[in-house]
Amino acid sequence: MTAAKALKDVTVLDLSHLLQGPFATQLLADMGANVIKVERPGQGDLFRTLTFNNRWVGGAESPNFLAWNRNKRSLALDLKAPEAKEILYKIAETADVVVQNFRPGVLERLGFGYADFAKVNPRIIYCSGSGYGDSGPYLARPGQDMLIQGLTGIAAATGRGDGPPVPVGSGFSDQVGAMNMVYGILSALYWRERSGEGQEIKVDLLSAMLAHQGQEMLMAMNFQQDFVRPNSGIGHPGMDAPFGVYPTSDGWVTVAMSPFKRFVGVLGDDSLLVYDNPKDLFDKRDEVWEKLAALTKGWTTADLMNALLAVDIWCGEVKTHLQAEQDPQVKHIGAITSYEHPTAGTVKVVAPAVKMSKTPSEIERPAPRIGEHSREILGEFGFDAETVDGWVAKGSVAEVK
Repeated sequence: MTAAKALKDVTVLDLSHLLQGPFATQLLADMGANVIKVERPGQGDLFRTLTFNNRWVGGAESPNFLAWNRNKRSLALDLKAPEAKEILYKIAETADVVVQNFRPGVLERLGFGYADFAKVNPRIIYCSGSGYGDSGPYLARPGQDMLIQGLTGIAAATGRGDGPPVPVGSGFSDQVGAMNMVYGILSALYWRERSGEGQEIKVDLLSAMLAHQGQEMLMAMNFQQDFVRPNSGIGHPGMDAPFGVYPTSDGWVTVAMSPFKRFVGVLGDDSLLVYDNPKDLFDKRDEVWEKLAALTKGWTTADLMNALLAVDIWCGEVKTHLQAEQDPQVKHIGAITSYEHPTAGTVKVVAPAVKMSKTPSEIERPAPRIGEHSREILGEFGFDAETVDGWVAKGSVAEVK
């Protein structure tokens, strides 16, 4: 007998690609949602062309794509074709959720933004994922996992104390962002059951990574002291050069999936092009890193960032948690806030990372003291004061004195 699925009546129109969006929709699909994955004809999801260790499952399939796309059906559709609107609007008439993680503004220009779908189906829930939010000084930057790890303090807090910052050895930012997508979507589905209204959800990786380092950020900000790394560390086992963290004369810069030849061109040493083939860039990645790092040390972080961004290299500064707090994009999107605690006073915290248009997140209470709301909660569920007094006297219920 087939087991019941919690989301079997939920249809998801999946316009996402790479990791964040596909992982989110896979989680929904695993719970029974009918996920329709829209892909470009021919190439499909970009993750179909990427792999670790230059190895392909069964000789041809990307492990990256296989990891995040089970329990789905694929619709190959050119979003720029005139038929695309007819097809997707028809699906949207009865769909419950749309998920996308294109760069901000791309789908709106094509006629597939929240407002477009809401005209077709006012009950639609539209979840967008981005790297840095949909406006601000980092809008044009690529929102890739390792770049976000560098910007939000986690890379600076990881690895050997006598070595470089170390990103987490998985697509951590994307996976955290995916989790935020899922809980935003599920919250919106629940709200719709009560109100009949759809809404727009916005999730960005910058907010997500700050929120999921809540205790680290709180410690650093409230004590004004960054973490000191021990002399032990980890590394990423799967990526080839130039993927990595590079020293500058005054800090560190992360470089993600970028053309090796273009990176070498910025650094000005064409002799390194001898490594420009998939086998050497993986097998000799440590050797390549040493040679590239010897060159990047001659640049300031600001100068190197400007030069790399000018030629569309995927790069980012490495920042500590305190530097992340002062980052202009962090400030722009309001990712840091504070609340008043009855004994701790003003506490700086990372703000909720999921933005919802109809049911926005708010911090309405500080972290509670033990039993602070015992009477309030029990009263809401119908227990009278005399009964609660007896439980408090016995010690089975506690309250703040």
